Amino acid sequence: MVGSVEGHSILVTGGGTGIGSGITAALAHEGAWVTICGRTQATLESAAEGINAKVGREAVTWHVADVTNEADVQRVVAAAAQWRDGLDGVVANAGGGGALAPLHLQKVSEFERVISLNVIGTFLLAKHAVPIFARAGKGSFVGLSSIAGHLTHPFFGAYPVAKAGVEALIRNAADEYGEAGIRFNAVRPGLTATEIMGFVQPGTPVYESYDANTPLGGATQVDDVAQLVVFLLSDRASRISGQIVNIDGGTSVRRGPDWSAVVEPRFGGHEVALGRAEPPAPA
Repeated sequence: MVGSVEGHSILVTGGGTGIGSGITAALAHEGAWVTICGRTQATLESAAEGINAKVGREAVTWHVADVTNEADVQRVVAAAAQWRDGLDGVVANAGGGGALAPLHLQKVSEFERVISLNVIGTFLLAKHAVPIFARAGKGSFVGLSSIAGHLTHPFFGAYPVAKAGVEALIRNAADEYGEAGIRFNAVRPGLTATEIMGFVQPGTPVYESYDANTPLGGATQVDDVAQLVVFLLSDRASRISGQIVNIDGGTSVRRGPDWSAVVEPRFGGHEVALGRAEPPAPA
């Protein structure tokens, strides 16, 4: 895949950490020019400086932005397009979940926040990238979903709903803008070895539930996801659109994880999690 996105200008949201940072690094190594954004300046600066040093060129630039704020998204999309006189791809990576809890004990404000971060954030990126892509007659948009968008994930609240929403948005956009030469796809990582998931270690009940339901075993590496995203952004994927691609070691052919060992003790046990008993009063 060397040179598959060489010279392309690509925006990666949430590009300073985790999967986003891995995607940014892979793109830079393949010769792309990458604009990253996120909410923390120090994180963005560190990621850009580290990747630029490794590739030996100023391949990555950054902007502070919140993907749930339309003015921020409009500004960063325009800046990415202006930096290298065009925009070839967008990776809607910024997203995430919320506090784990039984559905009937979820807070509405937290549910809304997760929906906004994932679905509204992806929508705003598409809204402001589409006109730039359409005028150029081409463009590739990749959304980050999750196996939670397809497999049940009890206690994850809005997260599975949000990722399913991202997938629906991607499929509809692929249909709507295909005539303009714009491709929309998404990827579904399974358990991935990022810093935020560092506490899910071999030997813990949660990790073992993932492992037992993953034909290839273990966790996916960040670079595995990054290489798939690079491919979907590249001209080699010119006939791929409207697809949701699993990258999970095969977990999607079995079932989702079991977080009950972590969640149920927090709320007072199995009967509380099922809604058959009231949670204990705060101490």
